[in-house]
Amino acid sequence: MSDSPSQKRTPQGIPAATIVIFRACPDGGAPQILMTVRSRTMAFAGGMAVFPGGRVDPEDFALGEAVAAQGGLTPDEAGHQIAAVRETLEETGLALGLRGGISAATAQQARRLLEEKKALAPVLSAFDWELDLDQIVPFARWFPKNENLSRVYDTRFYLADLGTGAVDVSVDNSENTKLFWTSAQGALESAERGEIKLIFPTRRNLERLALFTSFAEARAQAEAIPVKTIVPKVDDSTGTPMLTIMEDAGYPITAELLETVARG
Repeated sequence: MSDSPSQKRTPQGIPAATIVIFRACPDGGAPQILMTVRSRTMAFAGGMAVFPGGRVDPEDFALGEAVAAQGGLTPDEAGHQIAAVRETLEETGLALGLRGGISAATAQQARRLLEEKKALAPVLSAFDWELDLDQIVPFARWFPKNENLSRVYDTRFYLADLGTGAVDVSVDNSENTKLFWTSAQGALESAERGEIKLIFPTRRNLERLALFTSFAEARAQAEAIPVKTIVPKVDDSTGTPMLTIMEDAGYPITAELLETVARG
């Protein structure tokens, strides 16, 4: 998630999109998801393990305006999904949410062109690809308002599936320092051992993702529960401050001791 000072700021925060990429576990265990460790130099969530993603650029909204009617999406939602597709290609080298002559070689070439052009539309044109946003499943929306945070992101979370996942990924070496596949429960256990660090929204989403034994289960729940904007709130009614979220958004754990919370 980029930290450029030129980011669009609105009363709703900085619009952002992130994607939870599933693949089948090679040994037949719980499905794996792709996570990245952000560079410690990044102002937001530096050194934290997160899902691939970043801010929604004006070019994403412009392309969203052009394609929204075709897919039955609002231009705003299309722009967010396009940002998820673009950031995935940029940060991992994976061409998700796209269709056309896609191979490991063309994905690598497209990633280089994206680094040059800084927008997805020229990449689609150059490779004769089309968006396939049916691959992108809305999952959640988090807006952790906090006057103490220098950057407040209004982030939409999506799901996507690689199936067997027999593809290579590579870190971008700028915003991120590591990419790794893990089960959701495995990520939580790594955090407990101190091997990775998690901010509050990532931890809560991993706990929710750990409920699922397949991408199909995750998609079914995502489609059954309407996406609501989650705004964490401090509850000190018991004398022990807790950071809480709503109870009806699909999350198995909805509160954490404020003193243990890691925030961006």
